[in-house]
Amino acid sequence: MNDVPNIARDADELLYSPEVRSALAAFTLGEDTGVLEAAAAVRTAARSLDQLRSRGTDSRGLSPGALDLLIRLGTGESNIKDLAASAGVSSRNVTGLVDTLERAGLAVRVPDPRDRRSVLVRITADGRTWLDEFRRPSQLAMAALFRGFTDAETTQLRHLCLRLVENQHHLARYFEDR
Repeated sequence: MNDVPNIARDADELLYSPEVRSALAAFTLGEDTGVLEAAAAVRTAARSLDQLRSRGTDSRGLSPGALDLLIRLGTGESNIKDLAASAGVSSRNVTGLVDTLERAGLAVRVPDPRDRRSVLVRITADGRTWLDEFRRPSQLAMAALFRGFTDAETTQLRHLCLRLVENQHHLARYFEDR
């Protein structure tokens, strides 16, 4: 983890990155850097989380994207289109991830009994075993990552991150309409 930023505390004892603040102050020509610093912090936290997830899944032969699909399949079979929508990625991306899961013996494509033109993806017994073995180490890693957070803080963090997603969606629609 060579890319861990220097983190300091401001006068209010709140965390910030002096390097990011300095660079953004120069970028904004001295104007307020609050939202840009927040965006940088979200990106840094997301990279940190992705690194942790990758370490946990890579040693077990799955990418974080394939893990996301496997977890979704743990709740029941689904078609590619619905998996893509729930994961927020393209159907093409999901097709590749399902190929990976199939090669590993963790998922299988089966005919959709309601639509002969469609296939469903179903988790296999080996896929369920894989999830069972991955569950506890994953829960322990997340508990360590969120050490010191209250339930209210983790709920607020989830809420704020999803507000960013909502805002980005509205912004994307705004630019599509122009």
